[in-house]
Amino acid sequence: MIDQFECIIHDLFNPDEKKGKLPVFDPGRHFNEKAGNRADIVKGMNAAFLITLAGDRHSYFSRAQSYLERLAQSAEWGEPAGFYLSVRNLIRDEIRTACEQYPDIRARIHTLCRWLADPENMGRPEERAEKIWSVFFPEGVDIYGNEQMRIEHLRSERKVRITGLNPAPLADPGRQLLFTSNILLTVPAENAVPEELGLSADLTRRILDVADEPQSYWYDHPMSIGVKPENNEVFYGLRGLSQAIEFERRRGNMPGRHITCVMSVSVTHRGLQQPAREYLREELRRLMDFSNIRLYVFTEADTRMLIERVLAPSAAHYMGRDHTREHLDVFGVDGEYGRHYSFLKAVSALWNILIDPEIKATFKIDLDQVFPQEELVAQSKASAFEHFKSALWGAQGTDRRGTQLTLGMLAGALVNRKDIDKGLFIPDVPFPDRPTSPEDMIFFSTLPQALSTEAEMMTRYNTDGLDGEHTCIQRVHVTGGTTGVLVESLRRFRPFTPSFMGRAEDQAYILSVLSGSGEKLAYLHKDGLIMRHDKEDFAAEAIKASSTGKIIGDYVRTLYFSAYARVLTRDISTLKRTLDPFTGCFISMLPVTVVSLRFCLRAASFFDAGMVDDGIDFVMTGVRRIRNALDFSGGENSLLRQAYEKERQGWDLYYDVLSALEQGLARDDAFSRGIREEARAIIGQCLITP
Repeated sequence: MIDQFECIIHDLFNPDEKKGKLPVFDPGRHFNEKAGNRADIVKGMNAAFLITLAGDRHSYFSRAQSYLERLAQSAEWGEPAGFYLSVRNLIRDEIRTACEQYPDIRARIHTLCRWLADPENMGRPEERAEKIWSVFFPEGVDIYGNEQMRIEHLRSERKVRITGLNPAPLADPGRQLLFTSNILLTVPAENAVPEELGLSADLTRRILDVADEPQSYWYDHPMSIGVKPENNEVFYGLRGLSQAIEFERRRGNMPGRHITCVMSVSVTHRGLQQPAREYLREELRRLMDFSNIRLYVFTEADTRMLIERVLAPSAAHYMGRDHTREHLDVFGVDGEYGRHYSFLKAVSALWNILIDPEIKATFKIDLDQVFPQEELVAQSKASAFEHFKSALWGAQGTDRRGTQLTLGMLAGALVNRKDIDKGLFIPDVPFPDRPTSPEDMIFFSTLPQALSTEAEMMTRYNTDGLDGEHTCIQRVHVTGGTTGVLVESLRRFRPFTPSFMGRAEDQAYILSVLSGSGEKLAYLHKDGLIMRHDKEDFAAEAIKASSTGKIIGDYVRTLYFSAYARVLTRDISTLKRTLDPFTGCFISMLPVTVVSLRFCLRAASFFDAGMVDDGIDFVMTGVRRIRNALDFSGGENSLLRQAYEKERQGWDLYYDVLSALEQGLARDDAFSRGIREEARAIIGQCLITP
């Protein structure tokens, strides 16, 4: 099948004027083996890689191969050239293996090869995209032109028949919900004026000292200390949350004085772990009224104290397990996004047992999202708190295949601020126009994302088929905010996102509970629970600045999701049937091939657009990150597999420790009482509101 794969690559990336063939992209335009300047060398390496994938069918094959081999021996270009050569070999191995294991892939490659070879098909650009997707992106096939049918089909796939409502749903969300959120924090901008940071002199000095330290973690768009109030994501989100609470109070849904909110702070420099909370305390007390919110701020230093003084001693005392720090280290907030995401769910179980037994669930918000309460009441007939009281949250049911489900997780939806005047139920990701860029001809995730947004997030329980009493739908596609989970379900099913997940940590969360037999934990789709998404309104520059990192992160996401799925189960096809079309499209049968083609085509697009410096940065950064991801995720006993298995053990230990403490407290055990006081002392230090 390598021969047919090379045939496909040749036809996609090589013009043939005699046969009237127009390539997706012509790398020959970028290949100049005699180039001496930096831009042309980088552009040429990228093009040479695509040429070599076509084999000796391409007239430039030998020259391109020699070019990469020569550069691989140089000190300056050895890393990227060596990357391209090694990835070509990985792709060939991947194609052979996939065709041996999956007859349908072999058949689709054969069909595409023949279709591309037929000159009569060159005048069918829309059909061409679908044919190409059939090999590289099958999740996108047959959506265009069949949108409504696919929406209805996906809803039927997600349909759940309720067998029992939650007998004890939330009655007082303001008291029983632990709200959570995260902020990504970095040092002040290089041009920041110390006197204009608005902080005390001592804190300003300590923060500026940290700026000279090496950076430890990189995030898409962290908030810089010292940003103006209108760009302060924490202030924006908490002010919106406070206004939502005040609305609930006027509506009679908030008998208590305040809600409890836990915020994790993920920092770019380790030295910020100590002053981060002090910064937020000074800044937020200056900017807003906290009468509605008790805010606890956790840094990695705080989670480390909880491990060392609460969790590890309890594991030793009750379970006879010493040296557990390595496994309990899953409980933290710095590093890739999966780490803080899991913490913000799991902390509610600790809160319930050691801090406040009234806490029954947690709900995560993103700080660029607010509850549009007036619109919620007018158009969904319920405020945010009234949605949280649904007896569907925690209900039992069966899916269309007869699998028993516990709807212990909750998922809402989003509406963009620019669209809310049109109504709440406007998808934040609409169906896109047909693709035109070379990369989108290989992989076009916006299309299945739009499908699942419409089919899942916009579902309303107002028909006999979906009435919200006897039937509902479960969610697979969720967003980072607007998600919740009951403490009881957390402790029973123990879901988590592995800490190596740096993108789509929200989508990855459910994967940890899908494999195996028996009852499954699932997300309830709560129709009408919609938050307004305001990111573009106040942090557009931060988003723009992070675009390159996010693009490359998307490629790493495909490699990690694909490898992670294979760690969880050998039956990838069944898992993908559950997760398709959107979440599942990142679990690829040809992950190295798809990622490599996307990477090279995107790099070429920078050069074609005249964005030479951006193109060079994209290639050099991408080579390092993709190579590291391949090293981490590749092989039967990969580092990724080892990390997952260790973290699975860590979360099991975490919940076992909490159960032991709960039993000890029920016996009025002195050790458990002492641990509870220690936990309350540590967490008390995290409180930043009066």
